[in-house]
Amino acid sequence: MIDSPLRAASQPDQATCGVCRLHNDQDAISHFEIHREPLWLLRHHPLPAPLPGWLMLDARRHLGGPIDFNPEEAAGFGPVLQRGCALVRELTGCDRVYAIAFGEGARHLHLHLIPRFGGEPATEAWRVADLYRAMESGARPPADLEEVAVLVRRARERTALWR
Repeated sequence: MIDSPLRAASQPDQATCGVCRLHNDQDAISHFEIHREPLWLLRHHPLPAPLPGWLMLDARRHLGGPIDFNPEEAAGFGPVLQRGCALVRELTGCDRVYAIAFGEGARHLHLHLIPRFGGEPATEAWRVADLYRAMESGARPPADLEEVAVLVRRARERTALWR
């Protein structure tokens, strides 16, 4: 493979990575962390969260996306993603779970696992981005703090059995 300036520029910078900093800040992560494995971290979206049950699946190793997986990460991604999505559905009662990764805000793989409720148009397809922006602008309130805390506790109870 030929190394190019474009490829080098697209590589994530671990020293400035917000996801890496969050993983290493036990005070910050302790409020959101649900389950930690050698390769993956499952957490709730940090506060303010757009919806209760909006989880994040992060690669523990600093990497930009699936193209950078080593063989163990590639083999483990499907099973951990499936369990994370099933957990979102179990905790929220949603109809579907969207799995979305953009990687522009933080170039460290963090997959958004978003509950989609059939009766809630704000969670439909790309409208979840509008829901996020509405919350950030103050046009829509964020998820209730106590509801998120209860959900995180329930999620930790469920994932304590994962191995």
